[in-house]
Amino acid sequence: MQVHRAPPHLLTALLLLLAAAATSPARGHNITKLLAGHPDFSTFNHYLSATHLAAEINSRTTITVLAVSNAAMNDLLAGHPTTTTLKNILSLHVLLDYFGSKKLHQLTDGSALAATLFQSTGSAPGSSGFVNITDLKGGKVGFAPEEGGSSDAGAYFVKSLEELAYNISVIEISKVLPSAIAAAPAPEPSQVNVTDVMAAHGCKEFADALLNSSDALKTYEDNVVGGLTAFCPLDDPFKAFRPKFNNLSAADRASFLEFFATPVYMSMSMLRSNNGLMNTLATDGSRKFDFTVQNDGQDVTLKTKVNTAKITGTLLDEQPLVIYTLDKVLLPQELFKAAVSPAPAPAPTPEKAAESPKAAAKHKSPPAPPTSAASDAPADSPDGTVADQKSNANARICCGRFGFMALSLLLVVLAL
Repeated sequence: MQVHRAPPHLLTALLLLLAAAATSPARGHNITKLLAGHPDFSTFNHYLSATHLAAEINSRTTITVLAVSNAAMNDLLAGHPTTTTLKNILSLHVLLDYFGSKKLHQLTDGSALAATLFQSTGSAPGSSGFVNITDLKGGKVGFAPEEGGSSDAGAYFVKSLEELAYNISVIEISKVLPSAIAAAPAPEPSQVNVTDVMAAHGCKEFADALLNSSDALKTYEDNVVGGLTAFCPLDDPFKAFRPKFNNLSAADRASFLEFFATPVYMSMSMLRSNNGLMNTLATDGSRKFDFTVQNDGQDVTLKTKVNTAKITGTLLDEQPLVIYTLDKVLLPQELFKAAVSPAPAPAPTPEKAAESPKAAAKHKSPPAPPTSAASDAPADSPDGTVADQKSNANARICCGRFGFMALSLLLVVLAL
């Protein structure tokens, strides 16, 4: 029989690929941290977080952020736009493609049309959510919203701030992109009664607990306008949990309830693409009160070091508010200890088999005749010890012989 061996160079290549896969870090970015090193863009950075666009940017794997300086942001804020209008304007500055400084000067046919977060929200009618990028003469690159087919440059490329190749590019442009549609006055989202929605759809127990905690309820209400994702345990699991909840102090009850919401709108598709740690309304310094989002196919779970709960349904999804139901009460490790894994059973002490023959040797009377009655067995004889030893020995001899025969047959076959 001929044995085929892989060429040494192929084995080496495979080992190198496996090593690279094992050591390559997961790609990811944090726009807030990237801009933190650029103080001239602190106002822009602040409002990315205040409008919850930062979380949407971080959830994308390929993105370009057109940042503007503090001076340009002050001009924008002088018009006192509402939070929703400001979010529309800034979302027009987030391109859903990667444009590093090199790519900007090597555009096919000298121009490109890029979709933006403003377009992806559905708030931008027609083509108003797109941005024209044009490589102009003299090394300039212009940016202009695609409104009414206009391609006139509204702003210009200044410099690159941060680039993680093909993942995220943060570049400075000369001013805020002019867009009458994005800047149009937008009404603030209607104040939805969160507890009413929960109570009407199987989460009355949790809603009642929220109503009885004025601090937690106010925190929920204050975050609805800017963006809120809430997770409410269904009535049956929360009823079973009530005794433990009632034993918490008032402050811990408030933190526990705030733990079930995050200060950002996260649709189901965003949750599936944004697996990882997530802060909550209760997150405060060393008291992290966070959980990990994980998905297995279509199922999405929330996990702490104490337990795991699965999202079972959506009660409401009207941006900027979304409310999901959970099959269990998710427990934060800050208030509840993780279940201690049972310690492994101690290894059984070796039976004192050597003592039995000695005891038998000291026994001078003849052995009793065999009997099937258990009560007639000698009191000082370990049950089954001798029989077990013999059967184990026989098994070892049998297996040894069989293994030797099998090995002999294998060697004969290989020799043929």
